[in-house]
Amino acid sequence: MLVDGMALLFRSFYATAVSGYYMINSKGIPTNGIHGFIKHLFTAVNTYKPTHVLCCWDMGSKTFRTEIFPDYKANRGEPPVELIPQFDLVKDVVEALDIPNVGLEGYEADDCIGTLAHHFKTDSEVLILTGDKDILQLIDDNVHVILLKKGYGNYAYYQEDTFVNETGITPKQMVDLKALMGDSSDNYPGVKGIGEKTAINLLKAHHSIEGILENLSTLTKSQRSKIEQDLEMLHLSRKLAKIHCEVEVQCSLEQAIFEIDRKKMIDKFKELEFKNLESII
Repeated sequence: MLVDGMALLFRSFYATAVSGYYMINSKGIPTNGIHGFIKHLFTAVNTYKPTHVLCCWDMGSKTFRTEIFPDYKANRGEPPVELIPQFDLVKDVVEALDIPNVGLEGYEADDCIGTLAHHFKTDSEVLILTGDKDILQLIDDNVHVILLKKGYGNYAYYQEDTFVNETGITPKQMVDLKALMGDSSDNYPGVKGIGEKTAINLLKAHHSIEGILENLSTLTKSQRSKIEQDLEMLHLSRKLAKIHCEVEVQCSLEQAIFEIDRKKMIDKFKELEFKNLESII
């Protein structure tokens, strides 16, 4: 199981922060995001029972994507002050659980997950735990995605046929879909005026961006005009949307064997003043 650490942490933090509940301990450290992270992690582990677990992280806001498009994710504000100390502390907790932390400067957690999934899928079934639909592009014969839904233990489980039945396109076409329609949460526009429905229909008919461009003459005048006007952004958006699966990260299966040292775990929980967590593990 490859865990998208930041997706779990952010989801857990905002689930209680919305009501002003930060679980500030006697040292003055907020721990609500970490507490929820642990619950999400172990609920998924108890549900899917992986033999190996590792956790991937973003390593700062500057990546190769911001280098080629400075506005990438520029619409996102600074993290709340209550969340900032939890970024490093949650990795300490993961380390105390003997789960490897993986990240690489200049890349996002998605790229690390994609690389490791690509590496492990030849010999293992790979499960990816996340709340981020971008990861769905990684679905393959031996790579399945568990999308967190509201609450604990509620998931949307995706295999290739699940994805195709739901969207009408294949997981690999998702990169071209996002290139066409853009992504408002990541702040890149794609082709202005091309929405999800039109983009999916174009991909169903022509399979890929290359196929669409080779058949521009068969498109409506409006569609052709929009694509021609935003051709440069179309290609740039595809670079931003594509998860890179060949980054310089490594983790052996042996390092990722899931074996909890309960004393070490409980000591860490006591240090953070967590209660009632051992029962879920």
